[in-house]
Amino acid sequence: MDRKDEAMALGREPHVLIVGGSDSSGGAGIARDIETIASIGVRTCLAVTALTVQSHEAVMEISPSSPGLVADQMRAALQANKVAAIKIGMLATAEIVVAVAGVLHENPRVPAVLDPVLASTSGRALLEAGSIALMKRDLMPLCRIVTPNLIELALLVGSELAMDEYSAVRQGHQLLAAEAQAVLIKGGHASGLRSTDILLRSGQEPTRFDTSRIAASMRGTGCMLASAIAAHLAKARSLEDGVREGKLFVFEKLRKISRE
Repeated sequence: MDRKDEAMALGREPHVLIVGGSDSSGGAGIARDIETIASIGVRTCLAVTALTVQSHEAVMEISPSSPGLVADQMRAALQANKVAAIKIGMLATAEIVVAVAGVLHENPRVPAVLDPVLASTSGRALLEAGSIALMKRDLMPLCRIVTPNLIELALLVGSELAMDEYSAVRQGHQLLAAEAQAVLIKGGHASGLRSTDILLRSGQEPTRFDTSRIAASMRGTGCMLASAIAAHLAKARSLEDGVREGKLFVFEKLRKISRE
Protein backbone atom coordinates (compact mmCIF):
# COMPACT_ATOMS: atom_id res chain seq x y z
CA MET A 1 0.00 0.00 0.00
CA ASP A 2 1.49 3.35 -1.01
CA ARG A 3 1.20 6.52 1.06
CA LYS A 4 -1.81 7.81 -0.84
CA ASP A 5 -3.72 4.57 -0.41
CA GLU A 6 -2.74 4.41 3.27
CA ALA A 7 -3.94 7.98 3.84
CA MET A 8 -7.24 7.19 2.11
CA ALA A 9 -7.71 4.08 4.26
CA LEU A 10 -7.01 6.01 7.46
CA GLY A 11 -9.36 8.77 6.38
CA ARG A 12 -12.24 6.30 6.09
CA GLU A 13 -11.94 5.24 9.74
CA PRO A 14 -14.10 7.14 12.27
CA HIS A 15 -12.25 10.05 13.88
CA VAL A 16 -12.93 12.44 16.71
CA LEU A 17 -11.93 16.00 15.88
CA ILE A 18 -10.43 17.52 19.03
CA VAL A 19 -10.78 21.30 19.30
CA GLY A 20 -8.87 22.61 22.29
CA GLY A 21 -5.73 23.97 23.88
CA SER A 22 -2.39 22.35 24.59
CA ASP A 23 -1.10 21.55 28.07
CA SER A 24 2.68 21.43 28.29
CA SER A 25 2.45 19.30 31.46
CA GLY A 26 0.40 16.66 29.64
CA GLY A 27 -2.18 16.54 32.42
CA ALA A 28 -5.13 18.02 30.55
CA GLY A 29 -6.12 19.59 27.24
CA ILE A 30 -5.48 17.92 23.92
CA ALA A 31 -2.85 15.58 25.40
CA ARG A 32 -5.47 14.06 27.70
CA ASP A 33 -8.06 14.05 24.90
CA ILE A 34 -5.83 12.10 22.51
CA GLU A 35 -4.83 9.62 25.21
CA THR A 36 -8.46 8.97 26.17
CA ILE A 37 -9.92 8.64 22.69
CA ALA A 38 -7.07 6.42 21.47
CA SER A 39 -7.53 4.08 24.44
CA ILE A 40 -11.17 3.60 23.37
CA GLY A 41 -10.01 2.64 19.90
CA VAL A 42 -10.92 5.73 17.90
CA ARG A 43 -8.57 7.90 15.83
CA THR A 44 -8.16 11.62 16.41
CA CYS A 45 -7.46 14.78 14.42
CA LEU A 46 -6.82 18.24 15.81
CA ALA A 47 -7.61 21.93 15.76
CA VAL A 48 -5.40 23.67 18.34
CA THR A 49 -7.04 26.76 19.84
CA ALA A 50 -4.20 27.88 22.11
CA LEU A 51 -0.71 27.03 23.27
CA THR A 52 -0.21 27.17 27.02
CA VAL A 53 2.74 27.07 29.36
CA GLN A 54 1.68 25.19 32.47
CA SER A 55 2.73 22.78 35.15
CA HIS A 56 0.48 20.55 37.21
CA GLU A 57 0.08 23.44 39.65
CA ALA A 58 -0.41 26.56 37.53
CA VAL A 59 -0.93 28.09 34.09
CA MET A 60 1.85 30.59 33.40
CA GLU A 61 1.13 31.72 29.84
CA ILE A 62 -1.58 31.43 27.18
CA SER A 63 -1.10 32.17 23.48
CA PRO A 64 -4.40 31.88 21.56
CA SER A 65 -4.47 30.81 17.92
CA SER A 66 -6.05 33.14 15.40
CA PRO A 67 -9.76 32.40 14.83
CA GLY A 68 -9.19 31.84 11.12
CA LEU A 69 -6.44 29.33 11.83
CA VAL A 70 -8.71 27.38 14.17
CA ALA A 71 -11.50 27.28 11.60
CA ASP A 72 -9.09 26.28 8.83
CA GLN A 73 -7.69 23.45 10.97
CA MET A 74 -11.22 22.17 11.61
CA ARG A 75 -12.19 22.31 7.95
CA ALA A 76 -8.99 20.56 6.87
CA ALA A 77 -9.54 17.78 9.41
CA LEU A 78 -13.16 17.36 8.34
CA GLN A 79 -12.13 17.18 4.70
CA ALA A 80 -9.30 14.71 5.29
CA ASN A 81 -11.09 12.30 7.61
CA LYS A 82 -14.38 10.65 8.41
CA VAL A 83 -15.06 12.81 11.46
CA ALA A 84 -17.81 11.08 13.41
CA ALA A 85 -17.76 13.35 16.47
CA ILE A 86 -16.20 16.61 17.64
CA LYS A 87 -14.89 17.27 21.15
CA ILE A 88 -14.57 20.94 22.11
CA GLY A 89 -12.53 22.10 25.09
CA MET A 90 -10.60 25.32 25.72
CA LEU A 91 -11.55 28.11 23.33
CA ALA A 92 -9.68 31.06 24.92
CA THR A 93 -11.30 33.99 23.07
CA ALA A 94 -14.70 35.20 21.92
CA GLU A 95 -13.48 35.23 18.33
CA ILE A 96 -12.53 31.55 18.52
CA VAL A 97 -15.96 30.71 19.96
CA VAL A 98 -17.54 32.37 16.91
CA ALA A 99 -15.15 30.62 14.51
CA VAL A 100 -15.85 27.17 15.97
CA ALA A 101 -19.60 27.81 15.89
CA GLY A 102 -19.29 28.74 12.22
CA VAL A 103 -17.70 25.41 11.35
CA LEU A 104 -20.33 23.51 13.36
CA HIS A 105 -23.01 25.33 11.36
CA GLU A 106 -21.41 23.92 8.21
CA ASN A 107 -21.42 20.36 9.60
CA PRO A 108 -24.73 19.91 11.46
CA ARG A 109 -24.73 16.10 11.23
CA VAL A 110 -21.51 15.66 13.22
CA PRO A 111 -22.31 15.46 16.96
CA ALA A 112 -20.25 17.81 19.10
CA VAL A 113 -19.44 17.45 22.81
CA LEU A 114 -18.76 20.78 24.54
CA ASP A 115 -16.68 20.71 27.69
CA PRO A 116 -17.06 24.36 28.78
CA VAL A 117 -13.50 24.99 29.94
CA LEU A 118 -13.74 28.33 31.73
CA ALA A 119 -10.84 28.18 34.22
CA SER A 120 -7.91 25.95 35.13
CA THR A 121 -7.81 23.89 38.32
CA SER A 122 -5.51 26.56 39.76
CA GLY A 123 -8.06 29.28 38.95
CA ARG A 124 -6.53 30.86 35.81
CA ALA A 125 -9.22 32.02 33.37
CA LEU A 126 -9.14 29.98 30.13
CA LEU A 127 -11.91 31.90 28.37
CA GLU A 128 -11.99 35.67 28.00
CA ALA A 129 -14.28 37.62 30.29
CA GLY A 130 -17.57 38.34 28.58
CA SER A 131 -17.39 35.29 26.30
CA ILE A 132 -19.69 33.06 28.34
CA ALA A 133 -22.87 34.67 26.98
CA LEU A 134 -21.51 34.22 23.46
CA MET A 135 -20.77 30.54 24.12
CA LYS A 136 -24.32 30.01 25.39
CA ARG A 137 -25.95 31.85 22.50
CA ASP A 138 -23.87 30.86 19.47
CA LEU A 139 -22.11 27.58 20.30
CA MET A 140 -23.99 25.59 22.92
CA PRO A 141 -27.18 25.07 20.85
CA LEU A 142 -25.08 23.48 18.07
CA CYS A 143 -23.60 20.83 20.38
CA ARG A 144 -25.12 17.44 21.10
CA ILE A 145 -24.23 17.78 24.78
CA VAL A 146 -22.52 20.22 27.15
CA THR A 147 -20.69 18.81 30.20
CA PRO A 148 -20.25 21.41 32.98
CA ASN A 149 -19.07 20.70 36.49
CA LEU A 150 -20.88 22.51 39.30
CA ILE A 151 -18.56 25.53 39.16
CA GLU A 152 -18.89 25.86 35.38
CA LEU A 153 -22.65 25.38 35.62
CA ALA A 154 -22.96 28.27 38.06
CA LEU A 155 -20.86 30.52 35.82
CA LEU A 156 -22.85 29.58 32.73
CA VAL A 157 -26.18 30.51 34.32
CA GLY A 158 -24.84 33.44 36.36
CA SER A 159 -25.88 31.97 39.72
CA GLU A 160 -24.35 30.95 43.02
CA LEU A 161 -22.79 27.49 43.26
CA ALA A 162 -25.50 24.84 43.60
CA MET A 163 -25.39 23.36 47.09
CA ASP A 164 -27.67 20.37 46.44
CA GLU A 165 -28.94 18.23 43.59
CA TYR A 166 -32.23 20.12 43.31
CA SER A 167 -30.39 23.43 42.76
CA ALA A 168 -27.98 21.85 40.26
CA VAL A 169 -30.83 20.36 38.21
CA ARG A 170 -32.65 23.71 38.26
CA GLN A 171 -29.53 25.41 36.89
CA GLY A 172 -29.17 22.68 34.27
CA HIS A 173 -32.72 23.33 33.12
CA GLN A 174 -31.77 26.98 32.62
CA LEU A 175 -29.20 25.80 30.06
CA LEU A 176 -31.86 23.68 28.36
CA ALA A 177 -34.04 26.79 28.24
CA ALA A 178 -31.10 28.54 26.54
CA GLU A 179 -31.40 25.87 23.78
CA ALA A 180 -28.76 23.41 24.95
CA GLN A 181 -29.67 20.03 23.42
CA ALA A 182 -28.52 18.06 26.48
CA VAL A 183 -26.66 18.88 29.69
CA LEU A 184 -24.54 16.51 31.76
CA ILE A 185 -24.06 17.94 35.24
CA LYS A 186 -20.86 16.45 36.62
CA GLY A 187 -20.88 15.63 40.32
CA GLY A 188 -17.15 15.43 40.92
CA HIS A 189 -17.11 18.71 42.86
CA ALA A 190 -19.98 17.67 45.09
CA SER A 191 -19.63 15.89 48.43
CA GLY A 192 -20.82 12.56 49.77
CA LEU A 193 -19.94 8.91 49.36
CA ARG A 194 -21.35 8.69 45.82
CA SER A 195 -20.40 10.63 42.69
CA THR A 196 -23.49 11.25 40.62
CA ASP A 197 -23.62 12.81 37.15
CA ILE A 198 -27.05 13.89 35.90
CA LEU A 199 -28.07 13.92 32.23
CA LEU A 200 -30.79 16.40 31.36
CA ARG A 201 -32.72 16.44 28.07
CA SER A 202 -35.81 18.45 27.20
CA GLY A 203 -39.03 16.54 27.73
CA GLN A 204 -37.31 13.66 29.54
CA GLU A 205 -36.76 12.74 33.15
CA PRO A 206 -33.19 13.24 34.45
CA THR A 207 -30.93 10.21 34.05
CA ARG A 208 -28.44 9.58 36.85
CA PHE A 209 -25.06 7.89 36.52
CA ASP A 210 -23.73 6.88 39.91
CA THR A 211 -20.39 5.50 41.13
CA SER A 212 -18.54 5.37 44.42
CA ARG A 213 -16.59 8.54 45.19
CA ILE A 214 -12.89 7.73 45.10
CA ALA A 215 -10.37 9.56 47.29
CA ALA A 216 -7.96 10.28 44.45
CA SER A 217 -6.92 13.49 42.72
CA MET A 218 -6.29 13.68 38.99
CA ARG A 219 -6.10 16.60 36.57
CA GLY A 220 -7.97 16.45 33.31
CA THR A 221 -10.92 14.32 34.37
CA GLY A 222 -13.31 16.75 32.67
CA CYS A 223 -11.34 16.49 29.43
CA MET A 224 -11.32 12.72 29.84
CA LEU A 225 -15.07 12.38 30.35
CA ALA A 226 -16.03 14.61 27.41
CA SER A 227 -13.48 12.87 25.17
CA ALA A 228 -14.75 9.43 26.16
CA ILE A 229 -18.33 10.48 25.37
CA ALA A 230 -17.21 11.81 21.97
CA ALA A 231 -15.32 8.58 21.24
CA HIS A 232 -18.42 6.49 21.94
CA LEU A 233 -20.60 8.79 19.83
CA ALA A 234 -18.05 8.30 17.03
CA LYS A 235 -18.62 4.55 17.43
CA ALA A 236 -22.35 5.16 16.87
CA ARG A 237 -23.36 4.59 20.49
CA SER A 238 -26.37 6.43 21.87
CA LEU A 239 -25.86 9.55 23.96
CA GLU A 240 -26.95 7.78 27.13
CA ASP A 241 -24.63 4.83 26.48
CA GLY A 242 -21.78 7.23 25.70
CA VAL A 243 -22.25 9.06 28.98
CA ARG A 244 -22.48 5.79 30.92
CA GLU A 245 -19.32 4.39 29.34
CA GLY A 246 -17.51 7.71 29.78
CA LYS A 247 -18.39 7.85 33.46
CA LEU A 248 -17.11 4.30 33.98
CA PHE A 249 -13.90 5.13 32.09
CA VAL A 250 -13.09 8.01 34.45
CA PHE A 251 -14.07 5.92 37.47
CA GLU A 252 -11.68 3.13 36.49
CA LYS A 253 -8.84 5.62 35.95
CA LEU A 254 -9.38 7.15 39.39
CA ARG A 255 -9.65 3.74 41.01
CA LYS A 256 -6.35 2.70 39.45
CA ILE A 257 -4.64 5.83 40.80
CA SER A 258 -6.07 5.27 44.27
CA ARG A 259 -4.49 1.80 44.35
CA GLU A 260 -1.02 2.92 43.30
